[in-house]
Amino acid sequence: MPLVRVDIKQNPAPHFARHIGEQVYAAMRSTINVPEHDNFQILAEHDGEHFIFDPQYLGIQRTDQLVIIQITLNEGRTLEQKKALYQTIAQNLNTQLGIRLEDVFINLVEVKKENWSFGNGIAQYAS
Repeated sequence: MPLVRVDIKQNPAPHFARHIGEQVYAAMRSTINVPEHDNFQILAEHDGEHFIFDPQYLGIQRTDQLVIIQITLNEGRTLEQKKALYQTIAQNLNTQLGIRLEDVFINLVEVKKENWSFGNGIAQYAS
């Protein structure tokens, strides 16, 4: 059960953020075994005053087209799966939406399974 947050600067294309989310979901399905219909996303666009980043941290040259993706998911994926996820997301966003590889920032937040409630006040994954 990943929860995906995508943050970008305001984009004139009305469905741009949604298209980013679609590519992220496709990458999760193909690299970290996310099941069909397990798609929960928060897509947010910000003005320049509320979207702050360093344009050259770690020697990576970022532009105003930066996409910040945070994925909260159950712990347990291998390092190889995570690397494949990062690369697949970046490549998909580049080839499908023209986003520069340098402008794809991804953060994974791993949690224990009991840290989810999908509704009804029940911890469905807790044993």
